[in-house]
Amino acid sequence: MKKLSEAAIAQNLETLEKWRLIEEKWIERRYRFKDYLEGIRFVNKLAEAAEEVNHHPFITIQYKLVIVELTSWSENGLTDSDFDLAIQCEKLYKEMV
Repeated sequence: MKKLSEAAIAQNLETLEKWRLIEEKWIERRYRFKDYLEGIRFVNKLAEAAEEVNHHPFITIQYKLVIVELTSWSENGLTDSDFDLAIQCEKLYKEMV
């Protein structure tokens, strides 16, 4: 995977509601759930999806809030893999709520 340009990152972010750019090399989204266990179910589904594509996000669980952060360490920034997994996160979330 190749590191994306600033223009490509901006274009990708336009298609992802509620995702934001952090320090020019991360994207982050916060998901709120009705209860703790619903958030845990989301994290488990996301973990399975991440394992399938061998691209693993940083996940923080704060009770009913799940924070997902994506970057590509090998490229020191964002790649298509990050945005592909972000799209998968959105699909998983919509299936649950």
